[in-house]
Amino acid sequence: MSIWTRIADALSALATGEGLSVVFDRLRGVQSTPEKSVGFTIAVIALGAKMAKADGQVSRHEVATFRRIFAIPDEEAANAARVFNLARQDVAGFDAYARKVAAMFRAEGQALCADDRNVLIDLLEGLFHIAMADGDFHPAEDAFLREVARIFGLDDRCYATLRARFVEGAPRDPYDVLGVAANAPLDQVRLAWRQAVKDSHPDSMIARGVPAEAVKLAERRLIAINAAWEEISGRRAA
Repeated sequence: MSIWTRIADALSALATGEGLSVVFDRLRGVQSTPEKSVGFTIAVIALGAKMAKADGQVSRHEVATFRRIFAIPDEEAANAARVFNLARQDVAGFDAYARKVAAMFRAEGQALCADDRNVLIDLLEGLFHIAMADGDFHPAEDAFLREVARIFGLDDRCYATLRARFVEGAPRDPYDVLGVAANAPLDQVRLAWRQAVKDSHPDSMIARGVPAEAVKLAERRLIAINAAWEEISGRRAA
């Protein structure tokens, strides 16, 4: 049984007037691997729907971007659309879904392991893609994404790095992308780059059991990592 079949079955059990978050709560803890769980998939779609609505309107560009970023198969578009629309109508706020996702990866107050942190970063990056689909970055979208990052346990430096990648005119620091100080020796920067490439490479992620949806999101992170190294090494060589 595919994850989409399980999602469809879960949605069919909704009573009249129940919100999508009720489905999530019923499913939470059923799957042993959180990023592969039905609940996680529902929460991701819900966050995407809330992100699209953050500036007050949902455009067709945002919906199309959501489908592309989160790799919704054509044959499952109807199921995904139902989850998406239920999330838009749900009285539960985006922060409720962000907390549900965060709770799958870490207990409150605990630090994230590297793999889990990367999955949450990739999810936040996907939300940035939706926010920028209409070519504008609304203050409400900025507030939405900052709060999601905070709930995920991602620091201001991480958020600033992602924001700079997507928002024209925002300060961008390639050293932040690689997680090193601006005065770090080139050898240290090179080591950080190589480790980041290794951690983000699709083959390595698949070997660690990361699902295909997260691997697809990580491909964009790999592009940014390589661009940061090229910029730093180019500066140092000049």
